Amino acid sequence: MSTSGEHGYPDTGQTRTHLPGGDPYGGAPRRTPRSSSRSLITVVGVVVLLIAAIAFANRGSSSKDSGAKARTVAPEAAPTAASGTRPVRTKNTGVPAGFAHTSQGAQSAASNYAVALGSTSMFKRDGRHALLKMLYTSDAEAALQEPMDKAYSAEFLARMGLDAAGNPPKGSTFVSRVVPVGTSVRAYADDKAKIAVWYTGLIGMAGSNSTDPVTSSWKTWTFDLRWSGGDWKIASDTQKNGPAPVPGDDKAAASDEISKATEEYGGFTYAR
Repeated sequence: MSTSGEHGYPDTGQTRTHLPGGDPYGGAPRRTPRSSSRSLITVVGVVVLLIAAIAFANRGSSSKDSGAKARTVAPEAAPTAASGTRPVRTKNTGVPAGFAHTSQGAQSAASNYAVALGSTSMFKRDGRHALLKMLYTSDAEAALQEPMDKAYSAEFLARMGLDAAGNPPKGSTFVSRVVPVGTSVRAYADDKAKIAVWYTGLIGMAGSNSTDPVTSSWKTWTFDLRWSGGDWKIASDTQKNGPAPVPGDDKAAASDEISKATEEYGGFTYAR
């Protein structure tokens, strides 16, 4: 879903990297689409198009955007060394917040927002509304809430093995996680940034009676961020497949092993 073009960012920077911080926030956190689930891919496509239209409209009405000087810069390779800057000052309902007003802060924000939007919280109405309000600009959040609720209908949740409230069957564990591998600064200016997050995702139902086992995928999630209210907010985002590495020869874990790992292993705060 391309929306804000790669222009108007006078000073761009570097690239992909991530370093996990020390504070886990399990279960905090849009689900990741899977190649084996056509229904999920369809919903993601609808949401992506909606966000694209919103961002395009916002771009046309923004006085700051229209006055910015254009310069396109190709991403450059950068080491994955720690910057030495604390990624966030606080957390908001389990999601990191208060990112630095810098290129590195924008990269950290994009990584952590991908984790939050790729979580099981998106499958529950209250959790989804909270994340939209917390992570998106006010215009984008207002326009997305109703379409998102329609996309996460009871019928869709049922196809994922969940009840109407987004809960898995007793004895089963629903898994939806995004794990950032690196970030790339596609463009940066004082009040906006375009950040791409390369990630691997997990989604599916772990349980003895599951017909939709947990599988992995590789995606690139690009965020158009705006500096608003003292933090980075999402104005629009888009996803595309890959790049995916050659699959290894690891033996697939049993369903109960996946359930146990999901419960035992929390997430990270990701930082540039």
